[in-house]
Amino acid sequence: MARAPFTLRIDVDERSALDHLTQVEGRPVNQLLNEAIKMYLTRRGRKEQSLEASLAKLRAYRKQDPGFKKAKAAFVEAEAMFEDPVEGKPIEGRSIEDLLKPAGPVQRKIREVLGA
Repeated sequence: MARAPFTLRIDVDERSALDHLTQVEGRPVNQLLNEAIKMYLTRRGRKEQSLEASLAKLRAYRKQDPGFKKAKAAFVEAEAMFEDPVEGKPIEGRSIEDLLKPAGPVQRKIREVLGA
């Protein structure tokens, strides 16, 4: 793989930490930075893929229900059918593993309809 020269300016503290890490690991700064950049880009790539997948689902849903008529009808049905334990009360959902968990049956039904 071809390599291209690159100039990087970092804070003195980070440079000092890198110098210490090269001594501890016995590897050059260039190798550590290349590894860190690859890891960062891989992680960002997975996040972008996840966002792209969500966007694709939303686009497919919009084609399936252009005016959101089905979604609105399902929302109205859920509001009418289920008793909402937090009706009229401001709530903050619970975040578990970076996902907002539904607070009650109405939220659960809405999330189910939207595939969220």
